[in-house]
Amino acid sequence: EYLHYQPIFHPFIDPFLHPSIQFFHQYIHYFILQPCREGKCLYVVLLMAFFWCTEALPLAVTAMLPVCLFPTMGILPSKKVCPQYFLETNFLFLSGLVMASAIEEWGLHKRIALKVLKIVGVKPAWLILGMMLTSSFLSMWLSNTATTAMMLPIANAILESLFGDLETLKENAKVKNDPEGQSQVKLHVLPSEKHTLTGDDRADGMERGDQRSPEEVRKEAEYQLKVWKGFLICIPYAASIGGTATLTGTAPNLILIGQMKSYFPECDLINFGSWFIFAFPLMIIFLFVAWIWISFLYGGLNTRLCINKHDDRAAAEAKARAVIDEDYKKLGPINFAEGSVSFFFILFAILLFTRDPKFVTGWSIFFNKGYVSDAVTGVIIISILFFFPSQRPSLRWWFNPRASNTPYVPLLSWKRVQECVPWNIILLLGGGFAMAKGCEESGLAAWIGGHLQPLAQVPPAVAVILITAFIACFTEFASNTATIIIFLPVIAELAIRVKVNPLYFMIPATIGCSYAFMLPVSTPPNSIAFASGHLMVKDMVKTGFMMNILGIVCVSLAMNTWGLHMFTLHTYPDWARPLNSTVPMSTVAPFNVTM
Repeated sequence: EYLHYQPIFHPFIDPFLHPSIQFFHQYIHYFILQPCREGKCLYVVLLMAFFWCTEALPLAVTAMLPVCLFPTMGILPSKKVCPQYFLETNFLFLSGLVMASAIEEWGLHKRIALKVLKIVGVKPAWLILGMMLTSSFLSMWLSNTATTAMMLPIANAILESLFGDLETLKENAKVKNDPEGQSQVKLHVLPSEKHTLTGDDRADGMERGDQRSPEEVRKEAEYQLKVWKGFLICIPYAASIGGTATLTGTAPNLILIGQMKSYFPECDLINFGSWFIFAFPLMIIFLFVAWIWISFLYGGLNTRLCINKHDDRAAAEAKARAVIDEDYKKLGPINFAEGSVSFFFILFAILLFTRDPKFVTGWSIFFNKGYVSDAVTGVIIISILFFFPSQRPSLRWWFNPRASNTPYVPLLSWKRVQECVPWNIILLLGGGFAMAKGCEESGLAAWIGGHLQPLAQVPPAVAVILITAFIACFTEFASNTATIIIFLPVIAELAIRVKVNPLYFMIPATIGCSYAFMLPVSTPPNSIAFASGHLMVKDMVKTGFMMNILGIVCVSLAMNTWGLHMFTLHTYPDWARPLNSTVPMSTVAPFNVTM
């Protein structure tokens, strides 16, 4: 029962296919020589991986291929495939997206961003830190793309207040030193053109500018351009880092918990609370070292970090501070809708965190064991948003029906949710879960794991570094969601074969696929920042290469310190043994997770 190569040509389909797809179609049939069911599943997995990496089809359409191919090829019946597209993990993801829509609807995210910037100050290094802290916090709850799109305009407004017009800076940076004074230097006014200056301010600015030589103007402009790049590049990086801190922050985290429930149904170690306790300290550490690296690379770290000086830069910083204060004042006091969304947002986070945090007893003990999950909690909270009023109701109406009442407008409408929620990502999650189910049921995952047995000789700490590095490099060229869907079943089977706690390999892989910093096409946030026109590919490669290394080191540190004790990673758990029943125990070498 082996599939042998037979050239297959569809006269009505193949002529319309892209040449690369035709080649792949013939190539894959030639190399599938595995037992029938496993071979068919491998064909579907490689076909989906090829389409995801090349985007020959939309990602969501590729994610639906298991519905077509698994039943028709005899891999998995449709009654087992279709439910994978809306598991409880998808409901948890949906609840996070709906909560994010409510936050964006009432502008709460902008108030948070401006408040943080008011606190940290406007010195370049502190402002970069403020941008990174704000972006990472927002991306824990909103999508990374929405966070980046919201923060970049705020950053540009502040930068214009600090340094003036970007085109003027670029012109001044090209000025060469001219001892005869024949070069014309286009002096910029420190505040942006959007904020009107008095005549005295303009005169002072011009007088200060006239005292500087062309060389001084050029050096100052080069420094300001470097800081500008640092501002733009820190926002997408911080958004990618922040998304790893919560289960709902990014899709790969939810794919991990979904595939854990599929492969290891007895494992209940990963939930919103336990993941946050593990991943939040990792996010803080990586965010700090990333801030040090970006500030060092782009001129933000210098003696001005803690020392106040009265010069042109100090004057520009004072004006930028005034811009932030003015924008914050324009928001006015917190209204009833913002306060309500803030309350439900905090309640949403607290309930998810305290349901079953593992280190203490959670509130889920008041219900039947296993009945209430994170998805139930999230759906309860977001359902309230659709009927809770956005304006304070008048109490007079209760006593006098004829009294005027405020118009009833809920905090969130379904029309707004339809516009904001990326439904294609939900289908992408479902496709990943369906693929994982097919690999498990067909025996493909076990077959791949058997061929990875030589990796048992690699020390576990080194294996974590290699896995994280490989995934981080692969996701530079492919979607992070598609990357983790493809490799997580293989990594799970590898852990089973070498008798390592599966979480010891699966968690680093999941986090590592969010660490795509080197290329504009790696993530949508990178693309948005690159589209500003000021960043070049070499800037992202230079910064992102070291960011990848720092991320790998931080993940390795987390897994071998507090993660080791939180998830009991030094022992092979009982919940992973049932899947190992097909593997002879005598052939599996012990794999001790100790450093």
